[in-house]
Parts: sequence; C-alpha cells; structure tokens
Amino acid sequence: MMIKRKYFLLVFLKGHPRGQAGTMIGNQGKQWKSMCKGLVLGTLLTSCMILLYSLTAPPVQLNLQEIPVPYSCAYRPSHARGQHLNTSQSASGQGGSCTPKVDLMFMKTHKTASSTILNILFRFGEKHRLKFAFPDSRNDFFYPSPFQRTQVKDYRPGMCFNVICNHMRFNEPEILKLLPADTAYVTILRDPAELFESSFHYFGKVVPLTWKISAEDKVAEFLREPWRYYDPEGYNSFYLRNLLFFDFGYDNNLSPDDPRVQQSIQAIENRFHLVMMVEHFEESLILLKDTLCWDMEDLLFFKLNARKDSLVSKLTPDLRSQALEWNAIDWMLYRHFNLTFWRRVEAYGRERMARDVLELQRRNSEMAAICIEGGQPVEAGRIQDTSMQPWQPIGEKSILGYNLKKNIDKKHRKLCRKMLTPEIQYLTELGVNLWITKLWAHVREFLNW
Repeated sequence: MMIKRKYFLLVFLKGHPRGQAGTMIGNQGKQWKSMCKGLVLGTLLTSCMILLYSLTAPPVQLNLQEIPVPYSCAYRPSHARGQHLNTSQSASGQGGSCTPKVDLMFMKTHKTASSTILNILFRFGEKHRLKFAFPDSRNDFFYPSPFQRTQVKDYRPGMCFNVICNHMRFNEPEILKLLPADTAYVTILRDPAELFESSFHYFGKVVPLTWKISAEDKVAEFLREPWRYYDPEGYNSFYLRNLLFFDFGYDNNLSPDDPRVQQSIQAIENRFHLVMMVEHFEESLILLKDTLCWDMEDLLFFKLNARKDSLVSKLTPDLRSQALEWNAIDWMLYRHFNLTFWRRVEAYGRERMARDVLELQRRNSEMAAICIEGGQPVEAGRIQDTSMQPWQPIGEKSILGYNLKKNIDKKHRKLCRKMLTPEIQYLTELGVNLWITKLWAHVREFLNW
C-alpha cells in the first residue's frame, strides 16, 4: 500500500511541473478552506436563527395576581436631597420649591440621540440609588413585540421601580401596572426625513427586501419606488416607515387620513409630560431639568452613538420631500409636538432658555477638555480601550467613540469614564445580563470574518 501511494505521488509530480503542482495543491487548500468556512457559517447561522427566533418570540403571558403598585416609589436617602427652587415658578413670580422627580418612564425611540439620554439617566439613577426596570438577557424589551411587564428582570407584582428606559414598543396598560402613578413620562422625536435616512443606513441590512437594491445611492433608489422594496408584513419592515409611530405601539402602515392617527397623537400628548426634540437637544434637556426639578450637573453629556459625517447622506430637497411623504404619519406626529415644544419654551422664557443653554454648553466644554483625549470623538479603529467601543451596524464601523484621557484628576475620573461609557457596557456595569445581545455580537463579528 505504501509503495502504491509513493508511485501515485511520483506519477503526479512527474506529470506536472513543480510550480504547477504547488499551485494546484495551494488552490485545493483554498477551496477546502472556503468550503469549511461556508459549512461552519451555514451551520452557525442556521442554529443562531433558530435560537434567536425562539428567543425573540413574545414570552408566554401568565395570569399574574394583581397587586397595586404604590402611588410613588420615591424615597429620601440618608444624604437627603434638599428642596430645589422651582425655576419655572420663580420666573412667573410665584416662588416655591420642589423635590427632584425620581419616578420616570423614558420612551426610548430609535435613532433619536436616546443613547445619550440613557447615559444621563443611568448616572442620575446611580447618584440617587434608584431601581431600574431592566430587560433580562438583552438590551431591549423583546422589541418589536409590545412591552409586557413580565419582560422586566426579577419582576414580581407590586414591586417598586423608579426608572424604565430601554428600547420597547410602548404598551400603556402594561406600563401602568409596572410603574407608580406619580411617574413622569418623557420621550424624544426627530425630524422624520433625517430619522428615515439614519434608520435606513443603520437597519437596512436587516430588512431583506432592501438587499436587492443595487444602486449606489440606496436611499434615493428606495424613495424612488418604495413599494418595490417594502412589504408591510415583511421582516423588520417597520424600521423603514413611520418608525416613531411604530415605537409608540401603533400601526405604522395606516393611511395618514385614518382618524386613528390623530387619536393616537392625542393619546401620546395625554400620556407624556414632555416630548423633546433632537434638533433642539440642549433646549430639550433644560425643559427636562425644569419638568423633573433636576440640577444642571445632572444634564452633563457627551454625544454618544454619533455617525461619521462622511457616511451621513445629505438629503436633497426632493429626497427630503419624498422621505416626508413616505413617513407622513411620523411627520404629522413631529409637527404636532414641535408646536407643543415651542409653547413650552415660550412659557419657560426665551432669554432664560438661551442663558441656560449657554451654561450647559460651557459645562459640557469643560468636561470635554477634562475627559476626552483630543477633545473630539474618533473612528472605531482609533479607540484604544476596547471596553469603550460602541455598538456598530452590521458590516461596518461607522459609529464614533471616545478615548479617555490619561491621568485625569481624582475628582473627575469616575464621572469622565461614566459619561464616555457606551450603552451596552453601562448596562453590564449596572448588572444586566446581556447574553443574547453578546451572542448576536459574536455572530456579527463572524459575519465579518
């Protein structure tokens, strides 16, 4: 047998020059490697899809004993929070004082700077030792299925939670059974044309119908013939039409003339105490401070999850018009709350608002000089500490992050790190088990292999 193998090898080598034989062996090696990669990838993807499908399915709802939630879950820790002057009252000449609100529902909408707000809420919660209602095993409440209170980690009927703020599809009846009656409801909106462009870039790769768009400018091609690439019942299609309206729990495929649209917008206004605007982010934070009776230091922020400017599509007037027409319900929602927003600003006082915004900007600039290496965000590949890497879209690294300065003075060291910590890492620090999110991260890394 050994003689036959040697003879076969000798004949093979004699029949082919050494270079050709080496090349053929090398090509065969590459083919085997490619086949093995494909086999491993196919097996892994199939297994992960089955697993993720079973995990993303809405959990079975059990009949829970109804125990009323306390009116308030606020408490006064030993380092008693003193009475704060209510600046809205003082501006109107009434005087008075208020206590910081700690029972808060933040409706985290998609692609609306909401990760930056989450960082503010996480720091406020740690400062006042608040209890968060967190999801279990992932960083959202089984989105896009409607929120159920049983999705909350360690939930038991009648428990006191102060803050809920992770991504969810809003479901008011379930929220009311989870949070105390004195909870403040806050959310944020963004210009629908800009939001659509951002959502298309970030989520387009997980909407299968968009895969067949071959044009270089995929957003323009989609808006030219949206119904060619959009199926209302298609997988993840909600990311590409009236995403805000969908996040609030409503049907994003209604006709704008359907009376249910206006009814839904009114229901949002009746429930939420403050609707902020991305385009006026600092003014929004000042109104948040006023609504919740917080301190200016509670509002300090660095912009998180920002995209590289070179990858942000500049919508032409025609594309903007098409995007607003395609997202007509979101446009109605945005215009309604844009009016209510500026009424709030007028009530606060334009001059007073301008002064407070300048003060917030000054403090943020000071913190940037103290905390951030170079004072600016950098591309993902230039982030030195891997624990500070932000979550990236599939197939690219377009989200910017920060490098923490070395040798920060002891007074600011802890605050700097927390202000720069991305959402996923901060959730882990707060004790959230993100094993599904982390599994998905490994799959994404493998896809880039």
